Amino acid sequence: MKSNSSNQHFFDKQTPSSRIKANIVASYFYPYCKIIDRYDQQEEIRYIDLFSGPGLYKDGNPSTPLIIADQIAANAKLSKKVKFLFNDNKYSNEIEANFKKRYATNAFAKEPVFGNKTVGEDDRIDRYLTKDHKNESGKNKYPSLLFIDPFGYKGINPKVLSKFMEGWGNEIFLFVNIKRIHAAIENQKFDELMQILFPNNIEAIRIERRYTAKPYERLNLIMEKLGDEFKSLLGRELHITSFKFQEEDSVATSHYLMHLTKHAKGFELIKQTFNDFDNIGASLEKEGTYAFDAKKMDIPSGMIQFEDQNVENLSKDLIQDFSGKSCSVNSLFKMHHPTSNYCGTHYVKALRKLVEEGKITAWFTDDVGHKKSVLLTESCQVKFK
Repeated sequence: MKSNSSNQHFFDKQTPSSRIKANIVASYFYPYCKIIDRYDQQEEIRYIDLFSGPGLYKDGNPSTPLIIADQIAANAKLSKKVKFLFNDNKYSNEIEANFKKRYATNAFAKEPVFGNKTVGEDDRIDRYLTKDHKNESGKNKYPSLLFIDPFGYKGINPKVLSKFMEGWGNEIFLFVNIKRIHAAIENQKFDELMQILFPNNIEAIRIERRYTAKPYERLNLIMEKLGDEFKSLLGRELHITSFKFQEEDSVATSHYLMHLTKHAKGFELIKQTFNDFDNIGASLEKEGTYAFDAKKMDIPSGMIQFEDQNVENLSKDLIQDFSGKSCSVNSLFKMHHPTSNYCGTHYVKALRKLVEEGKITAWFTDDVGHKKSVLLTESCQVKFK
């Protein structure tokens, strides 16, 4: 991933982790647009990338901006509604040129914007992110997915981003360089930047990390406190989910991709998206994150068998929470998932496991012959013993 020594050549060749990161954001944005435009009444949806890069690696692979734009260009409805706002203080001209070369002039009804501001130094970016875009009825006119992928952590300001999150439909992907933050917390030279990043929690982090012996616990502490900053500043319900990237040449964790949403539907969608790209099977109960390790990509399928502890843990939770109750699987999921890190796939697998163990019964009310014992639908009913 990005570091001082590799920044200059970062866009020469796309790494597996960078490809996964880009595809996670792109895989989320398309259904996010569908949710925002559920009733076909939204005039404009925005995708904002404050560190967009050139859009293409020198090896020819597209990065996040062009992967997302490809999807939107192929959809007749969304290509009329989505507006792209790209910013990069170094690659603004390159991404504009790559964008115009790739798409016809009429590919998008909303003209894309290409900026060259320095995030964290140019007040115009902060003013834009904190601007109130409500219409006459009080609804946000421009619901936006904001992606912040800095080379370090400069430019991540929870106070500004929390204000942005107040808008209806606004969500954030935040790429967190956990290694640099971890090193900077105890370095007095970076006190001012750490105070910006953790306006309420920096001293608590410094104290609590002394009692966390394991490396993953110290990283989890930092991510937990960063999430607490957003929750405290926003002052309302906020769902925060993280995806962990392992170092490509060691067992250490390099980055986290943090997602923030106010709505249970967004929380449902991001958990399923993260799960689709997770190739580790990390324990959600222990670490609370999905994960990707590029070192496991070249291992033939079947060589490593991950015990699905998540399904086992969720099965126990469901038995405890729904003992003696009957309901549809869809209702159960909507009631339970907003308080857990488990995605829809985990719920289906857990319920099928409980059916096999004879701990619940399941049936369908739609008069259709289903091959699976449990589906995440309203017509699938379950009864806990």
